[in-house]
Amino acid sequence: MASREERSRHDNLVPLAALISREMRTEKMEKPIVKYGHAAQSRKGEDYFLIKMDCQRLPGNLSSTFSVFAIFDGHNGNAAAIYTRENLLNHVLGAIPRDLGREEWLQALPRALVAGFVKTDKEFQSQGETSGTTATFVIVDRWTVTVASVGDSRCILDAQGGAVSSLTVDHRLQENVEERKRVTASGGVVGRLSTVGGVEIGPLRCWPGGLCLSRSIGDMDVGEFIVPVPFVKQVKLSNAGGRLIIASDGIWDALSSEMAAKSCHGLPAELAARQVVKEALRTRGLKDDTTCLVVDIIPPDNSIPLSTPPKKQNKLRALLFRKKSHDSASKLSKKLSAIGIVEELFEEGSAMLAESEGISVHAGSIFSTSSKPWQGPFLCADCRNKKDAMEGKRSSGVRVA
Repeated sequence: MASREERSRHDNLVPLAALISREMRTEKMEKPIVKYGHAAQSRKGEDYFLIKMDCQRLPGNLSSTFSVFAIFDGHNGNAAAIYTRENLLNHVLGAIPRDLGREEWLQALPRALVAGFVKTDKEFQSQGETSGTTATFVIVDRWTVTVASVGDSRCILDAQGGAVSSLTVDHRLQENVEERKRVTASGGVVGRLSTVGGVEIGPLRCWPGGLCLSRSIGDMDVGEFIVPVPFVKQVKLSNAGGRLIIASDGIWDALSSEMAAKSCHGLPAELAARQVVKEALRTRGLKDDTTCLVVDIIPPDNSIPLSTPPKKQNKLRALLFRKKSHDSASKLSKKLSAIGIVEELFEEGSAMLAESEGISVHAGSIFSTSSKPWQGPFLCADCRNKKDAMEGKRSSGVRVA
């Protein structure tokens, strides 16, 4: 006969199915709601976008879903923008081993994005097309936002509390001094367009080709110093959530980041995207393709008021991004979330790629069995010539008369 203590212990046991159900409910509560809006006005027909809400790290596992939002602003035709929209995501996901848990998957993602951009560029150029495109590619996995970008389409974060920060870097030669130095060291010539009589006009461009950007996908006719290696940034939002505004340069040539965020303050995502486009057109007119995506990452209980301006906003701006402490990551994460600070997990803007014998960004998975999945990507011997030109170690062989 069982003792009273044993019977009590048995009564306190919870069935396995109930535990699993409880965990799933907890996970659902912790997962934010993602809502989005899109608006555009076309002039040249070279802007394209991508929205995918049903991606899964583990096929068939609904708890492994993530969302993808991207903008591709083509130039010299739309072929590169269309090809990148249709292939970049598959190349990124193909570079990550399938047996990773969520945390390892997120750690692997920044390097996989680099590999995906480079592979997309190489495969598109093999088709002999000369068009090019910017690419701003955003992956939202719960509270973690990972952004990779080349060109001048931009992604900004309007964090709860009113602080606006950029998650991308513009690769315009006119504004980016570091990129000008890299291009000239790689054999390119940076200068303005010369008219008859020697008068220089317009923004700084890279010659040959006359491209205003230093990084893009495609553009096979402008030299090896125009590279597809993206700037990558990964952040974790607090449980207050935030708003992403992803847009082509038709928006940013008319509005600053702060103006864009302010113009749609308090509006739902769909109306917000329309308002940003409307404000850009009101300010500058329709001089270029103008495309905007607004993505709201919302707490599941929706109990936190939207965008309440802080009393000491300057302090929040100074603390907006902090490096992750590996010694007490979980404690720091809770502190940052509690006071509404965005935690920076990864940032890399170099045009350089790592190199390793026998492992290539163009041949299946970029990860070796002996390395951790977030170390890489690596270049094969076939790509080392372009790698050297990227890093300014040799001239590209292109000469300007």
